[in-house]
Amino acid sequence: MEESKMGSEGTFRAILAILQWWGFNVTVIIMNKWIFQKLDFKFPLTVSCVHFICSSIGAYVVIKVLKLKPLIEVDPEDRWRRIFPMSFVFCINIVLGNVSLRYIPVSFMQTIKSFTPATTVVLQWLVWRKYFEWRIWASLVPIVGGILLTSITELSFNLFGFCAALFGCLATSTKTILAESLLHGYKFDSINTVYYMAPFATMILAVPAVLLEGNGVTNWFYTYDSVFSSLFIIFSSGVLAFCLNFSIFYVIHSTTAVTFNVAGNLKVAVAILVSWLIFRNPISGMNAIGCTVTLVGCTFYGYVRHLLSQQSSSSSSSSSSSSVPGTPRTPRTPCTPRSPAEMIPLVSDKLEKV
Repeated sequence: MEESKMGSEGTFRAILAILQWWGFNVTVIIMNKWIFQKLDFKFPLTVSCVHFICSSIGAYVVIKVLKLKPLIEVDPEDRWRRIFPMSFVFCINIVLGNVSLRYIPVSFMQTIKSFTPATTVVLQWLVWRKYFEWRIWASLVPIVGGILLTSITELSFNLFGFCAALFGCLATSTKTILAESLLHGYKFDSINTVYYMAPFATMILAVPAVLLEGNGVTNWFYTYDSVFSSLFIIFSSGVLAFCLNFSIFYVIHSTTAVTFNVAGNLKVAVAILVSWLIFRNPISGMNAIGCTVTLVGCTFYGYVRHLLSQQSSSSSSSSSSSSVPGTPRTPRTPCTPRSPAEMIPLVSDKLEKV
């Protein structure tokens, strides 16, 4: 009886965590698109900079003032040698996402973002010469096919926005891969990641934002009606962007890896549906099929990755139980994978900043 009660509470907590994660994510995406399209504030660098500033302040308040999360200490040297390069890629990733949102519909942008597993696998294979099982490659086929079908049939296609979204996928993959080496030894959660990276990202982006968009923002400020209500929406999107990171921390600790993967793909579908209901961007039947195929492919990819991880765990446990105590292990070269899990691409959806 006690176990069933605890199970019910855990299920309820997981559902609540997923719903609030969906809510923050969809709201931030819709608000960003609203800022670019309805408020005529067509300055993605400035919007990204506002988000970084709000996230920097929010992370400081959560860790230093409210002490809701313990601070993970990082050596001053590592902040510049490790975290600064990660912050640079992180900054590019966020800016490209907002640039793409400025030019293409939410539905198209979200579908292209689902291409990230494929770009991660290809990058690791080409640059890092990493081997992957055939099942990983096979699971990417529906993702690539769905993206191609969606791109060909997109009625609001914009080449610049498409390229920004595609390079955003590459930036996300690069960030994920670099995190494995640069942040080795530090067990960062989403809040501590924002605490260290957001100030660096603000510093990196502030000067380009002023030089490239300063005059435009000034003209908008003097010519646009309802400036103060619009500024409230812009800064509210920054606050909600930080809340999104906090919600990710909550959902990770409340769900399993499989649930997180499925919920992440359903979240994309929810964002596409809500954006269509609000902005009414035209979507053809074939375009909708392409989006569906892509999301199903991402779910299948996550299942294959989880399956290989489970097989790796079971094989490792069986080999350790059958080994003779005291027998020295054969040294492993850095290029030799320990198990099938090491042949799985490092795609982490656990950190998601908009």
